[in-house]
Amino acid sequence: MSIYLLVYIGSLVLALVMTPVVTRLSRRFGIVHTPGVRHIHTQPMSHVGGVAIFLAMMSITIAVLYFPNIRGADRPAGLNILLSAACFVFLTGLVDDIKSKGLRARVKFVAQIAAALMLCAAGIRIESVVVIDSMTLNLGWLSWPLTLLWIVGITNAVNLIDGLDGLAAGISAVACGVIAVFAASQGQAALVVLMLALLGSICGFLFFNFNPASIFMGDCGSMFLGFTIASASVLCSTQSATLSSLALPALALGIPILDTLFSMLRRFLERRSIFSADRSHFHHRLIDAGFTQRRAVLAIYGLTLLAAGIGMFMMVVPKAYALLLSFVALLPLLAAFRAAGSIRLKDVKAALQKRYGLFHQEHEDRKSFEDAALYFRRATTFDQWWLAASTAADKMDFLTMELPLINRDGTARALTWQHNGGNSHFGREGLIQVHLPVRDRRGGSSLSLRIEVHKNGSLEAAGRRVALFTRLIEEHDIVNLSARRREGQPAEGNRNDPLLVRYDIGRPSAGPEQ
Repeated sequence: MSIYLLVYIGSLVLALVMTPVVTRLSRRFGIVHTPGVRHIHTQPMSHVGGVAIFLAMMSITIAVLYFPNIRGADRPAGLNILLSAACFVFLTGLVDDIKSKGLRARVKFVAQIAAALMLCAAGIRIESVVVIDSMTLNLGWLSWPLTLLWIVGITNAVNLIDGLDGLAAGISAVACGVIAVFAASQGQAALVVLMLALLGSICGFLFFNFNPASIFMGDCGSMFLGFTIASASVLCSTQSATLSSLALPALALGIPILDTLFSMLRRFLERRSIFSADRSHFHHRLIDAGFTQRRAVLAIYGLTLLAAGIGMFMMVVPKAYALLLSFVALLPLLAAFRAAGSIRLKDVKAALQKRYGLFHQEHEDRKSFEDAALYFRRATTFDQWWLAASTAADKMDFLTMELPLINRDGTARALTWQHNGGNSHFGREGLIQVHLPVRDRRGGSSLSLRIEVHKNGSLEAAGRRVALFTRLIEEHDIVNLSARRREGQPAEGNRNDPLLVRYDIGRPSAGPEQ
């Protein structure tokens, strides 16, 4: 027990000493973070505090793990690989923090996968889970993708929750404490040392990172914490395949995990990249609801401690009740997210219906575009071109179309087309008018093709139909009609071609060829 206390105090003191040094050095070399629209802070801040966490934790861990009573059989064979992979993730985050424009998200993602693969190759995988004494899930080859998902997912979850002073550090501290307690109950001394060293370094850093913060941990800190905690939980599960070995850290990290899942769901429903940034995370919602930074962080601390505290009973209750207890511990977190507006089943259902409707409409618009393109490809005269344009306007549910022309004798006329039934069932307030430049084949000047389309519930859908029609006009302009005729395509007089037979679509005007 005394060695554990020394590990915690030693890393705590080292972090207390190193953090101010890192702060001064980062400001001296201009390694500071300038606030943006998504950030809470308003002043440039040092954002490489993860360096102090990393150095304090690694210094104590490496030194203590070579003591006689810790090394040998007590130290898992994959621990060296874990530390090496964690170093790699830390360096990736540090480069991202130091580089002026940072690393691209995909580069960091690939680095995280590479580090997780190192662990899997070393045998640190979630290979089996004992649900109850008579039920063990043997994952087989699924252990690889599941372990990758677990490690990379938690790494990014901790990274994304790092939005308020002390938030990511405090949650990570609770997770470290939970894993340390569980590892101690299973006699995994080396993992206890690893987690207590990380816990002490986090607590020392929190002295400077809690609101009002004087330094941020940055990606080098959040990615390192998330990866190390996730990897340690997997290593713990390889020694003890009980459900608690994974459920306890998952509950301690419940806020960042749920926040990441709901953020990805929200971006999917909004048809944005799931990796895009926004300002709708759980902690942002608390701030928007009137919480101060300090109160928001303390509220999340309380929820984390409540879920982790309930989960700790999984260590003493029969295995048959462990799964039920984990769901009970999850309930207050889900209730908090619902109260903050992060999840509402009614909104999710409406968003899914809207997304499906837009997807179906997009498919229909694309089909109409492809059908209309057949008419344009066969057109070799101006009359056929206008018929193709009228056909496209009809298929794309336009209201009217007008093309002013100048005859050879200098007189003006206009070709007009109108949808069957006109626009009496649409209000003028939702009408969109677009003027498209069309090249005149005689003078090289531009004609102006005016189209009208009603938004009919969705500006996006109407705009997409206009964009597809514009593409047709641009790809099959009037100037190229004579060239297609010379290439031997059917002329207007060929009435046997079903694609060129004139039929009543709306009310297209006839008139002589331009």
